Order: sequence, then C-alpha cells, then structure tokens
Amino acid sequence: MHTTDGVWLSITDYSLYKKVSISTIRRHIKTNILKHKEEDGKYLIYVASSDRVKLKEEEEILRIKLELELVRMQMRQLREENNELRMLVDLYENKSTETSKTTEPPELPKFV
Repeated sequence: MHTTDGVWLSITDYSLYKKVSISTIRRHIKTNILKHKEEDGKYLIYVASSDRVKLKEEEEILRIKLELELVRMQMRQLREENNELRMLVDLYENKSTETSKTTEPPELPKFV
C-alpha cells in the first residue's frame, strides 16, 4: 500500500471522520493498530483515498441536509409571518366596514 493513494489526517479530523473519541485514537496509535506518523510533535493517521472520497460524499449529504433544515425553518417562519399579516388585514377590513356603518347618521324614528 502506497502512502500516495491516501491522505494523512490529524487526530481530531480522524476522530470526526470515524466518530471515535480522541482517547481511543491515541490508544490505537500506541498499540500500532492505526498507520500513523509523527510530524512536528503531532500524530497524523493515514486514510486511504477511497475512504476519503466516501467522507466527502458524506460531508456533501450532511451539508445538503443542513441546508434543507434551514430552508424548512425559514419557510415555517414565513408562514407564521404570513398568517399574522392575514390576521391583521382581516382585523383592519372588519374595523373599516364597522366604521363605515357607524359614519352614517342613525335612522330617524317614524311617528304615526
């Protein structure tokens, strides 16, 4: 296996990628379970490129899901605002029809 087909990830990036705690990754490094190297006092863990492509696809799916949730939240908020505005228009229209009725003088009583 050549190191040129993959990438080297930091412990935190690998932790997010594999959804494993940092302490577990450190334990795996110490027991040589993971292929790793030390660079500038930091451990880097090797990930094959096929795994990395899968990670990018998962990131894209997650990004789209988050964007969808944001759009749904905005749509819900706009619906609420729309309902409030409709209610205000209804109130205004009802008041205007009531005031137009009261602006006419009252009918005079008829004497027989």
